[in-house]
Order: sequence, then C-alpha cells, then structure tokens
Amino acid sequence: MLEELKAAVLAANLELAERGLVTLTWGNVSGRDPASGLIAIKPSGVPYESMTEEDIVVVADDGQVVEGSRRPSTDTPTHLALYRGLRSIGGVVHTHSTWATAWAQARRPVPMLGTTHADFCSGPIPVSNPPAPEAAASAYEAATGEAIVAAVGNRGPTEVPAVLVAGHGPFCWGASAPKAVEVAVTLEEVAKMAWLTQVLAPGAPSLEGYLAETHFSRKHGPGAYYGQPGG
Repeated sequence: MLEELKAAVLAANLELAERGLVTLTWGNVSGRDPASGLIAIKPSGVPYESMTEEDIVVVADDGQVVEGSRRPSTDTPTHLALYRGLRSIGGVVHTHSTWATAWAQARRPVPMLGTTHADFCSGPIPVSNPPAPEAAASAYEAATGEAIVAAVGNRGPTEVPAVLVAGHGPFCWGASAPKAVEVAVTLEEVAKMAWLTQVLAPGAPSLEGYLAETHFSRKHGPGAYYGQPGG
C-alpha cells in the first residue's frame, strides 16, 4: 500500500511541474494512507526533473521519518497540521503558482465572480492570518498550518478546498494527492480569471448566491449529478 501511495505522490508532484504550477523546487505534494495514517511527501530541495519514487519520504503524523533516506519537505509540519485539522482529506498541495500567489501577496481573498469558481468552492478563497512573531520563531510551518485550518473554519475542507497563506502562496487539498492537484490547477485558473475580470470591470459584482449554490451543489454533496455514476 505504501508503494502505491509513494507512486501516486511522485506522479502528483511531477504533474505540478508538467502543468507549470511550480518553478525550480518551489512546491510540494503529500498523500496520506488512510489505513496507517502515514504520509508520503516530496523531499526537500530535490529537482522535479530528477525525482524518483525512492526520493519520496514517508513520515508519521508526528513528523518522524519512517521510510526514505531524504529529508522531507520543509513544509511537512504544515501538511501534518492540515491532516490533523481537516480529517477527511487525503492529499495536500502547496505551490507558488503565479496567479494564486499574487492574490496571497496582495492579502486579498479570491472573490467568487463566476460559475467556474462556484464549481469547486462555495465562496471566496480565504487568506489566512500570518503566524504571530513568537509562533513564527519557534514553529513557523506548524503555525502556518494551524492558521490555514482556522481560515477554513466551520465551512469544512469540501466547501473550502484551498487557502491563500498571506505573503506566501496557496495550499490546496482533496481526497487524494491527485485530487489535490486538480484543486491547485483549478485555483490557478480561477485566480487568473478573477484578476482579469477586475481589470476589465473593477466593480464587477460577486456571482448571485443562488447561482453559486446551484453550481457548487451539482458537483458536491448528496445531490451532486455532475459526471458519471461511480466516476
């Protein structure tokens, strides 16, 4: 099972590079094994073009390495905080993708302006609060994860599949590592669309609430009917 997880996490990391969501070694993907709770994650600083399955590191929920010779991503404590705080997720993606990161650096939530956004998120993409100075000094990455969980709040990880970390970049999640990559790809497109919309129409209104609810619910929840049965 762990070999399958490592293979899936490697493929998800490589897909970030293929889709142009990462530059150099910026970004990482992890996946969690639901049976053991172990987490496979990208190694720190290893170029995507040379990464192999042997480079993927497996850690326990306390961050201890249980398999692999590499040092895990420096963002591992953030991933672990997300798995603890958002119990239903099975994959996490972090990038510095251009459009989403621009909103994060502006410290502005991505507004819901159209149905493309509503298809994957039930409201604006929130921005997390920066960690307090003392938390940043002692446990920066873990504190970042806790701030992300706080930004999700009561809406939960399905309604809020991504958060922008102020001044940093997006973290996204899903039921698996590949699903989390889908969210990262969608977020980048939505962030680009929102910026372009506001350039064309600075006073563009948010999407009507009933349309937002219709588009979100037809893809998510018990009444969802998008796609094929069992797909």
